[in-house]
Amino acid sequence: MNKIFVTKSILPPIEEYIKEIKTIWDTSWLTNMGVKHHELEDELKEYLDVPFISLFVNGHMALELALQAHDLTGEVITTPFTFASTTHAIVRNGLKPVFCDINIEDYTIDVNKIEELITENTSAIVPVHVYGNICDVEKINDIAQKYKLKVIYDAAHAFGVQIKGQGIGNFGDASMFSFHATKVFNTIEGGAVTFKNQKLHRKLYNLKNFGIESPDEVCDVGANAKMNEFQAAMGLCNLRHIENEIKKRKNVTDRYKDHLSGIKGVKICDEAQGIKSNYAYFPILFDESIFGKTRDQVSHLLEKEQIYARKYFYPLTKDYACYKKIFNSCLTPVANYVAARIITLPLYGELPIEHVDKICDIIINE
Repeated sequence: MNKIFVTKSILPPIEEYIKEIKTIWDTSWLTNMGVKHHELEDELKEYLDVPFISLFVNGHMALELALQAHDLTGEVITTPFTFASTTHAIVRNGLKPVFCDINIEDYTIDVNKIEELITENTSAIVPVHVYGNICDVEKINDIAQKYKLKVIYDAAHAFGVQIKGQGIGNFGDASMFSFHATKVFNTIEGGAVTFKNQKLHRKLYNLKNFGIESPDEVCDVGANAKMNEFQAAMGLCNLRHIENEIKKRKNVTDRYKDHLSGIKGVKICDEAQGIKSNYAYFPILFDESIFGKTRDQVSHLLEKEQIYARKYFYPLTKDYACYKKIFNSCLTPVANYVAARIITLPLYGELPIEHVDKICDIIINE
């Protein structure tokens, strides 16, 4: 068996991509919001079912500048059970992350613990949709309205997810999506912010383009975070195949569940009612006291067969070297518990079913 990694970048047929980028040679328009950029914006706005969208060079800059665009101050409530980008984007905006614990059911922010963390310095909540699992958006909205807080979602894992028929990018004041090569939908690198307030469009446009308002006026301290035409072309191609990719991921997910559901000491997330999933990841949590093997032991057994699952998310962001002296790790016991016991198994549309069977056999029988 060849090496099996936790994910595999989705690529369109090479002939399709070559055809898509051919017009770039005709125009020599490589970046600065070109034709492909605007075309992808329009198609994503329709696919994600959102009123407004702004494309970025990557998901991190999308989140960082979405936070900047809301002129936040003081403290931001978030979760440490996330990728480094979430916490870094908050800190790089001069804001203080306040870490809320997660719930054990789907690993999203525990909405019952948010209010106790709110102070007079709190300006926003940055919840994270994890593995494609969706936060309790209604409860978060209620809290935000009660305390007049902004809500900017990290939706890096939630591309194409719908809740009760509505695109997930419609909730909060803004949502950030990542189009990194490892995601369900990719533009090689890339990202986007979706939002409802039209006024935010000009603000985000300026911030990703050096703050330039016009050829003679720079009105914001901006960055260079524009998506180029080659990225947009890849996105246009991949978007044509996205539903088929999600369908194939569902087949892989169902096969994992056939093997692993009901195994004592193994926890698999239940599919939430009313959610159209994107099957972004397949997380599995091991209770070593019941299952008999730790997460790390399982991971080692898989690696011996050149199968590379991922300890995702481990460590928690608050335990990184750049943060661990600042935050009290004891304040998020559920996140601590999950981070020490969870892995995501290989999941992508082209993963052969017999490989899924092999992975499960190693987990259960070795």
